[in-house]
Amino acid sequence: MDFEDFIISPRNFKTESWQIGSRITKDIKEDSIVLLFVSDYRGAGGDAEVQDYTAVRKEFYKLAQLDFEIPIVDLGDLVSGKSVQDTHYILQEVLSACHYKRALPVIIGGSNDFAFSLFSAINFHQKSLNYTQVSNIISLKQGEEINEHTFLSKIFGAKTFSIKNYHHLGYQKHLNEMDSVKLIKEVEFDIIRLAEMMNSTEKTEPFFRKADLVTVNCDAIESFSEPFSVNPQVNGLNRREVCAYMKEIGLSENLKSVGIFNYNIYSENQLNHQLLAQMLWYLIEGINIQRSHPKERHYELFYVLIDDRQFAFKRDTFSNLWYFGDDENIENCIPCSRKDFDEAKKGWLNARLMKF
Repeated sequence: MDFEDFIISPRNFKTESWQIGSRITKDIKEDSIVLLFVSDYRGAGGDAEVQDYTAVRKEFYKLAQLDFEIPIVDLGDLVSGKSVQDTHYILQEVLSACHYKRALPVIIGGSNDFAFSLFSAINFHQKSLNYTQVSNIISLKQGEEINEHTFLSKIFGAKTFSIKNYHHLGYQKHLNEMDSVKLIKEVEFDIIRLAEMMNSTEKTEPFFRKADLVTVNCDAIESFSEPFSVNPQVNGLNRREVCAYMKEIGLSENLKSVGIFNYNIYSENQLNHQLLAQMLWYLIEGINIQRSHPKERHYELFYVLIDDRQFAFKRDTFSNLWYFGDDENIENCIPCSRKDFDEAKKGWLNARLMKF
């Protein structure tokens, strides 16, 4: 497929040598980070015309590049298909091209249902995915059409899809019907409320650590002055919190794709564009830090006795991150927090760890 027919190349911006824009290229490179902007909002009841992301790019390009070593590609703006399904198909083709080159695609904009395309593209190359979604809404509605309310049920219900773990973060109780929430809990996937994500990333960091795919619904971010998302909310992650979480996403050991959806591209507020740009920057910082970590890890092993049962915790001596389990293969241990270990010493074991 000739991507030139479906992607509008970004314009050039004048930047200083110390700014991240000075090192951005336009062609997919091996082991790179590939940015692609999407304007199809039909899955959220919006339009599909190509929107202007110039304001976001200006804010992003002028940020510092620090000591980043991973190539960064701005592929441009995806032209929407005749139908939403057409856009999903085109996007999946672009994503597959990225995965073949071991590039990490970051999709910005479009409605939240494009998480389906990101999942599909990774699933084509790998089975048993770990998917973490940050969203204030949990919807498992059924329907032939794919939109932000049905995409999750299509992921869970497709026979060709293989999902190992699903973590839903940022859920707000007052915005959701209970049937979908109950169903997620019945299949023992994790649901984390917004209140548990506020002020610190420590408690919820383990849900990002092994993620293959992470998508962020901008509806989960609080709006200020002018709507930040297409479905603005007065409550949500604040500006500092969401940037901290974007860095945690980048630090994932298995990360293969990221989506930032439902952004209000129609906004004329420079601060909204600035926040989205800085979210991208912190994501890239996290990816660069993770890629610089030593491949060989060493772990300290700790045993805790609770009601005559012995439980094992491991601590990564380099990153100071914690795991639950004593399997020699760290992939078979569950990511956890230092707080989980401290509470186990007091005789209380997190119910999530009991699934082990």
